[in-house]
Amino acid sequence: MNTIICGLQWGDEGKGKIVDYLTETADVVARGQGGNNAGHTVIANDTKYILHLVPSGILWEGKKCIIGNGVVMDPVGLCKEITNLEEAGIPVQPDKLLISDRAHVVLSYHRELDAAREAALGKNKIGTTKRGIGPTYADKANRNGLRLADMLCEATARELIGIRLAEANDTLAKHDLPTFTVDQVWEDVAPAIERLRPHVTNTIPALHKAWKDGKTILFEGAQGSFLDVDFGTYPFVTSSNTTAGGACTGSGLPPTAIERVVGVCKAYTTRVGSGPFITENDDISDYFHARGMEFGATTGRPRRCGWLDMVLIRYACMVNGVTDLAVTILDGLDERESLQVCVAYDIDGERHDFPPANRAAWDKAQPIYEELPGWQSDTTGARSWDDLPENAKAYLTRLGELAGAPVTYIGNGPEREQTIVVSK
Repeated sequence: MNTIICGLQWGDEGKGKIVDYLTETADVVARGQGGNNAGHTVIANDTKYILHLVPSGILWEGKKCIIGNGVVMDPVGLCKEITNLEEAGIPVQPDKLLISDRAHVVLSYHRELDAAREAALGKNKIGTTKRGIGPTYADKANRNGLRLADMLCEATARELIGIRLAEANDTLAKHDLPTFTVDQVWEDVAPAIERLRPHVTNTIPALHKAWKDGKTILFEGAQGSFLDVDFGTYPFVTSSNTTAGGACTGSGLPPTAIERVVGVCKAYTTRVGSGPFITENDDISDYFHARGMEFGATTGRPRRCGWLDMVLIRYACMVNGVTDLAVTILDGLDERESLQVCVAYDIDGERHDFPPANRAAWDKAQPIYEELPGWQSDTTGARSWDDLPENAKAYLTRLGELAGAPVTYIGNGPEREQTIVVSK
């Protein structure tokens, strides 16, 4: 089935592992949004890979990978990623990785503009990765961005860069940040553009041909639903649609081609960067950090950690049309004696089953918890539902009930084989 995989929290849910697991039965793996601000960690054949732009399907033989039009692509960063893969023995041929000629390009001044915006926000900063993602999407919306198709012709690229720099340099100078010349920007990116040229094409016909030929297409979402620019904890969000709909607009494949949406969440909740986090808990954060867990794959920053927030997941399942849940890092809770699950928010004495839009309401929200017993036993060796402790099964069953979607996949360790499929 053609499947979209999306995160149901604030990213870092373990989507890379689920994508890697489901890729075995896929023919095409596509990305439709985000940029190299996202990091997908996959462990295959005892080797750890961290992928930022390249779809996880690159680790499998015979799979076609597509970076769609909705992705904002840093050519220099992508070339580094390709080099790392090839040095690890993973070939990245032009017929294996296709890049949309409509994808917008992250350039050197976008990264500085990102830093300028964060500095201007002060204590209200978003907590971006400063990879230039937001400014590139802003240029796209303002209709003064550069797409890969523009970059393939040096004269066109230089002309468009010059037009954009007139405004960008003014902003950078006001923040005492470096300004750029057209030569600097072009010379920084030109070698990468030339290396990527054989991969650049109109990817939409390739996707439609795969669909019409009955091939299985897997859409690899980046980040999470609550970083979505429309549905997330605005303004502490990314600049794209990270929900299931973004896979269609970011690739050119219509919604009628999608047959399944797998929503991925951790067995608890984490967040990197600023913004509300109702179930954040210092004890849980210390617990994971002391074990060397929960540090960002892209930034290395320690993640904020807390109890499972089903208010978020319930809403994300609705927005994404989730048909199947994938719950990852169940083993992270193996040692806990009891578990708290947030089932609603209390805001000024009123119960809320869904997250608010009002910014002030987030500051007032208090979690309403339901307590469940822990299992205090090692789940990493489980290979089936029946192998799990009874309390772990009860926890997962309750999660599915509260989410309104069945738990189909369970991650109980980083390896591919540490994935339990629950039969329906």
